[in-house]
Amino acid sequence: MTFDTLPAAAGVGYKPKHFNDILENPAPVGWLEIHAENYMGDGGRPLAQLRALAERFPISVHGVGLSIGGEGRLDPEHLARLRHLLRWLNPASFSEHLAWSTHDSAFLNDLLPLPYTDATLARVCDHIDEVQETLGRRMLLENPSSYLAFADSTWSEPDFLREIARRTGCGLLLDVNNVFVSATNLDFTPQGYIDAFALEEVGEIHIGGHDEDEGDHGHPLLIDSHGREAADPVWDLLDHTLAGSGPRPVLVEWDTDVPDWPVLAAEARRASDALLQPRAAA
Repeated sequence: MTFDTLPAAAGVGYKPKHFNDILENPAPVGWLEIHAENYMGDGGRPLAQLRALAERFPISVHGVGLSIGGEGRLDPEHLARLRHLLRWLNPASFSEHLAWSTHDSAFLNDLLPLPYTDATLARVCDHIDEVQETLGRRMLLENPSSYLAFADSTWSEPDFLREIARRTGCGLLLDVNNVFVSATNLDFTPQGYIDAFALEEVGEIHIGGHDEDEGDHGHPLLIDSHGREAADPVWDLLDHTLAGSGPRPVLVEWDTDVPDWPVLAAEARRASDALLQPRAAA
């Protein structure tokens, strides 16, 4: 079976430990997301399980290794492996991050921020054009979680992402937890960010957990960890977002300290409830 689009329903990031649970009792999950880099090999149990899931669920493929914001050219071998995966899987959606993670031949295990300048804008747009042309499909670009701001930035992040979507025709992935993390760390209003965002371009929304810490001067510092349930203020921000955007596919991200299925399913149920009854925008 082929699914052309993601439903406006709750999804979860697929983890192999949940394979049998998902097949036996998936409710309220309506779709699944995988990380592309985990499925670029040939054969084996991971691909067999993915093929079985793709017969029953729309799949979103989320990349973490293209380094869209990197200074150098995109890695042609990585892009070719990604194209091979998407061709046989034919997922309902593909997304990547507004970030960089490579330097020369080195791959860094972080998604690092960018200055929002005209030069960066042109480079990111060129990379997205190459990705979309190579893959033969529209991609979604995700807003980052930020821990610092660049003094030479001349664009706000929402305007920067809006302009990328306008120039390239890509869609946007709005990570609500990333907005809340960045707003706390950089001292801006998360609702104001959402109100300025190009919600009409959003093809997928993410929600997940973060850890709380303190900066060097005792101010709050949030870490986008994906290792726990989403905090109540993040759920409130999701309600605010859905009030402006209308129903969208909403993914629960939980990538570390992954719980048993009932705990993850409960988070998905909360996302499903938010889709049914979003509050009015503040």
